[in-house]
Amino acid sequence: MEKFPKADNVDIMLLLEGTFPYVRGGVSSWVNQIIRGFPDIRFGAVFIGSKRDDYGELNYELPSNLVHLETCYLHGFDEKPLIKEMHGNREAFDAVRQLHATFQKPNPTLDDSLRNLNFFLDPVAGVDFQQFLHSRLSWQFISQLYQQRCNDPSFVDYFWTVRNMHSPIWQLAETAHNLIPARLYHAVSTGYAGFLGALLHYSNNQPLLLSEHGIYTKERRIDIFHSDWIQDNRNALQRDPTEISYYRDLWMRFFETLGRFCYGASSTIVSLYEGARIRQVDDGAAPERATVIPNGIDIARYAPLREAVHDTPPLVLTLLGRVVPIKDIKTFIRGLRIIANALPHVQGWVIGPEDEDPEYAAECRALAESLEIQDQVHFMGFKDPIDIFPETGLLVLSSVSEGLPLVILEAFAAGVPVVATDVGACRQLVMGYGAEDEAIGSAGGIMGINNPQALAAESLRLLNDPQQWKQARQAAITRVERFYTYQQMFDRYDELYKAGLA
Repeated sequence: MEKFPKADNVDIMLLLEGTFPYVRGGVSSWVNQIIRGFPDIRFGAVFIGSKRDDYGELNYELPSNLVHLETCYLHGFDEKPLIKEMHGNREAFDAVRQLHATFQKPNPTLDDSLRNLNFFLDPVAGVDFQQFLHSRLSWQFISQLYQQRCNDPSFVDYFWTVRNMHSPIWQLAETAHNLIPARLYHAVSTGYAGFLGALLHYSNNQPLLLSEHGIYTKERRIDIFHSDWIQDNRNALQRDPTEISYYRDLWMRFFETLGRFCYGASSTIVSLYEGARIRQVDDGAAPERATVIPNGIDIARYAPLREAVHDTPPLVLTLLGRVVPIKDIKTFIRGLRIIANALPHVQGWVIGPEDEDPEYAAECRALAESLEIQDQVHFMGFKDPIDIFPETGLLVLSSVSEGLPLVILEAFAAGVPVVATDVGACRQLVMGYGAEDEAIGSAGGIMGINNPQALAAESLRLLNDPQQWKQARQAAITRVERFYTYQQMFDRYDELYKAGLA
């Protein structure tokens, strides 16, 4: 058993899905910043993960004011309800039917249904996990939904998809039921963490704050679209090439619904930039509750790295990020092949863990070998950016989805220009947003997604022109110091925390 700090109550309970303290990355770093940035607040945290075996040891030293930590694993739990014949709670299943019916309406208003969430999941008055798995009414309900809505010919796949999709809900309900009291809940995504936040808000009548670093439903759509484990049992004549398979669509709608649950329960909904706030509103967030708070960083930690002055840009392109498909490492490698044709001594450093998707990591290594640049592409695992930036000419982000990447701000503070895809807030960071910001000038280059030619062109433009590179470097430093400091971010969250704890 892991020895975590435990408390009887906390001021703020953080709800974290797949991030701090087990998984490194921008969101985890931000969580670590927030806890340490408010030393007088007693934080608790719930880490939500898939299975315990999917995670190793803690990747962060726990701050002293994180006084409570527990885990909730959604799959692979040992104890399942006993199989026994039961009819099921008819009143509760009727209520669940009504809730599902609201999901089919355009732009459904879920507030009234949300208040009954805990009734649906109550082990006495509602539908407990045992009823969901084994009751006659559950079987009837799933069968009726299949007949009414599913266009895939396999009922077996539909049955197990519904079971696998909904089973984590009862894990979250049990966590909500047993969790220690908190004065404010702070979810750092929608999805399962946001759903847990909604359960806690409605059951305990305490406020819920939501911070989205990336749009969770958008990222899940990307993951689901590229997943090869989702079945499509239609034959060639039944398939419409303009439509995605029923089960992909079902998973997407499931996560969209979880998002609406969280939006409906949140008193304040924070995004990192205006484009994300607009997307949240389009996905069901109330406009009057949605606000923007950009990330901020500790400028002083990175400023000394600027002393490593170079007359010409170092021929090192660094990608800082997890080796997973959403970061599109393959486009980085293909772009580096093109750059190497013009600059034979160029190096590409991939700095990030490979254990999240080992198969994809192996494909990336094989791609580098097939392009005959295996001696120039270095997979270096996790390293502190402090040790990397002094030798880096350009930071490159080839991602297909981002929020407002902390790594860009860190590179800026160190005086490293950035070439990034036009996703999330990357254009805002590199080119500026608003007249004052845009007047600072470009801090690098912007390219389209999955475009190694554009990646190479933007990189070569800067690497081959020391004057442009130096101008981008100065713009990066000026922009981060003016708009993206720790103190600016902490001041905004201080207001939200004071309001939520009042």
